[in-house]
Amino acid sequence: MSTPVTIVGAGLGGLTLARVLHRHGIPATVFEAEPSPTSRTQGGMLDIHDYNGQPALAAAGLTAEFRRLVLPGRESYRVTDRDGRILFDKADEGTGDSPEVQRGALRTMLLDSLPAGTVRWGHRVRAARPLGDGRHELTFADGGTVATDLLVGADGTWSRVRPLLSDAVPEYRGASAVETFLFDADSRHPASAKAVGGGSLFVFDRSVSGKLLLAHRESDGNLHAYLWLSRPLDWFTGPDAPARFAAEIEGWSPELAALITDSDTPPAHRPHFGLPIDHRWNRVPGVTLLGDAAHVQPPNGEGANLAMLEAAELATAIAAHPGDVEAALAAYEAPMFPRATEAATEGRILNQNLLGPDAAENLISVFTG
Repeated sequence: MSTPVTIVGAGLGGLTLARVLHRHGIPATVFEAEPSPTSRTQGGMLDIHDYNGQPALAAAGLTAEFRRLVLPGRESYRVTDRDGRILFDKADEGTGDSPEVQRGALRTMLLDSLPAGTVRWGHRVRAARPLGDGRHELTFADGGTVATDLLVGADGTWSRVRPLLSDAVPEYRGASAVETFLFDADSRHPASAKAVGGGSLFVFDRSVSGKLLLAHRESDGNLHAYLWLSRPLDWFTGPDAPARFAAEIEGWSPELAALITDSDTPPAHRPHFGLPIDHRWNRVPGVTLLGDAAHVQPPNGEGANLAMLEAAELATAIAAHPGDVEAALAAYEAPMFPRATEAATEGRILNQNLLGPDAAENLISVFTG
């Protein structure tokens, strides 16, 4: 029997790893801090690319199930200025290569594909330590422990597994998003729903840099919006923070400003952190990382896709090297490092363009290029 695998984190990466391992007949256990699969909303829309996310789902044997989750019409893109003047408008013609799905629906699909008991909910990792000979021990918040021959950290930005491999700590990258929702928008917020259209909307204040409003239409008629701002981290906190957010869009077209000021949920602060662009580590026996645990960066459209691809490649490497954990991990990490560096470099350029001068023109050139 192949070496069992212990995975920390039941996000898309960790679950894809468990699923592909299961297809190869390799047992895995996933430890997740959340108490249940429904204890927290799972974010908004994801575009699943044909060069990383979709091949990962194919390796998981879930292409047909994924296709049933795709939301038609969501690959339409609209760019406007703060007054609502349309600068670019692209309809979804059904020929795009990055179909959109709800993150939560994708996670549920992966959970449903796993044997019962694969995910151990309510297991928050407090610490991880080496035991020698490539083995490691996890200590959970309730004092329980588990030892493993092969440990994979798929536990995100503030990974508890990463310190086994690297001293790097994510740093604030100078911008954050303010996240809001408008529920049942076509009925309750028709002007904003019309402004967003059928897919994604990008709004720029062309008089200043460091500001972007992004909104998209979700599967249930809700509008999900993010106001990206280049501001210090502490600017987003405090009792008067909502007033500061509203002031940033004062004078904007009412249907656009309403995406933030009329939110049906309290505005949520989503800071953008990142590890060094070229983050990597020397091979440590019996442990590795994937996804944000390995290379978190500010949002660039690649995070979930990379995590799933890395998970599929890691599982394939483990299956290809039965009984040789180190060969499997070396084979997995060799292409992962340069690919992550390339994606991080491109993502940094994208974020600089979206929050810098001529941001609207920069985005339109991406859509038309």
